[in-house]
Amino acid sequence: MEGFVQKGEHASIRDVFSLPVIVAALGYFVDIYDLVLFSIVRVPSLKSFGLSGKELIDYGVYLLNMQMIGMLVGGILWGWLGDRKGRLKIMFASILLYSLANIANGFVSSLPAYAVLRFVAGVGLAGELGAGITLVSEVLHTRIRGYGTMLVASIGVSGAILANIVANTYEWHNAFFIGGGLGLLLLVARVRVAESGMFKAMEAKSGMSRGNMLALFTDRGRFFRYINSIMIGVPIWFVVGVLITFSPEFGVELGISGPVSAGNAVMYCYLGLVFGDLSSGLLSQLLQSRKKVILLFMLLTVGAVALYFLQGHQSPQFFYVVCAVLGFAGGYWAIFVTVAAEQFGTNLRATVATTVPNLVRGMVVPITMLFQFFRGLFGLESGALLVGAICVTAAFLSLSALEETFHKDLDYYEEFL
Repeated sequence: MEGFVQKGEHASIRDVFSLPVIVAALGYFVDIYDLVLFSIVRVPSLKSFGLSGKELIDYGVYLLNMQMIGMLVGGILWGWLGDRKGRLKIMFASILLYSLANIANGFVSSLPAYAVLRFVAGVGLAGELGAGITLVSEVLHTRIRGYGTMLVASIGVSGAILANIVANTYEWHNAFFIGGGLGLLLLVARVRVAESGMFKAMEAKSGMSRGNMLALFTDRGRFFRYINSIMIGVPIWFVVGVLITFSPEFGVELGISGPVSAGNAVMYCYLGLVFGDLSSGLLSQLLQSRKKVILLFMLLTVGAVALYFLQGHQSPQFFYVVCAVLGFAGGYWAIFVTVAAEQFGTNLRATVATTVPNLVRGMVVPITMLFQFFRGLFGLESGALLVGAICVTAAFLSLSALEETFHKDLDYYEEFL
């Protein structure tokens, strides 16, 4: 199947449902399933190792951080390879790695092995979204590429819903087996997808510098574009990495009338994300602006976090509704990754589009460390609020510094000195 040409005169909405877009969306679906599965099975899996009480948070943070550190490493590795070897090869290799790691996770019998496999799975998980968004951005016409990335993210984040259903139906080891099996099945669907035409054209140019990660740090303007692209996504992962992952503990602290399930909190949050990504994507096409929509959803995030802490002694069902509201407000994830991809030329695009979301996910490490520190000083609730305030403030400042990219032609290269 040939890639669509960005500069073509005709762009049909039917192109949004092309094979590259559908396969990228299904890949992200499996990616999200595996990404959130640990948060869902954290408590039962750690209890099976004889842990309880405070240990469930401490070891939960440790294992989550191992996964996220793996994603940081993988983001750099796959991003570089994506610009050097192609978008499709990275999508194949990354899904194979995390699928095998999750199957191995189903056999885990010790905490050290659990930690190693979460790291390896994190490395694999890092390649899926960036390569998919890069491919979709390059094969669709400028006027409709927002619809394509919206579809990828909306279908993708619904993988969390399946993860919760599976985790509640099967024992936690089997939930990992199923995730790994889904990934291997997806590899079959990838066979018929063609490489991006822009990458092929770049590959044909002799002497073209590709995937030069250091170039992001050797030019002041390029460096700040990169850092600002990262920081606008941080509030989303503050919500997921702290408020949702540790929702059982927050439920007790907030006086919720019954026990809160982390799996249900994740499911409702990601259900909100599905509708948030759809809404933000459609709104960005309507307003023909990425920045205005990101600003609106950041403001919604501030309001949703306030609702989370001010809900009072409500039922678990009300708590889950608030989790869905948090997810909806964080539903600018697709636009955030699209903006990162649109900020840079073809010879750096996969590097940026892959490393940026994974650096944001990797920010869960300092976020949870800061949360642990502030929790010790000020308590669970105040500690989380302080961390959230830092994340949101940084995101607003970064958004103000980025250019609008809605109408930007992506068929260009970064010039390196």
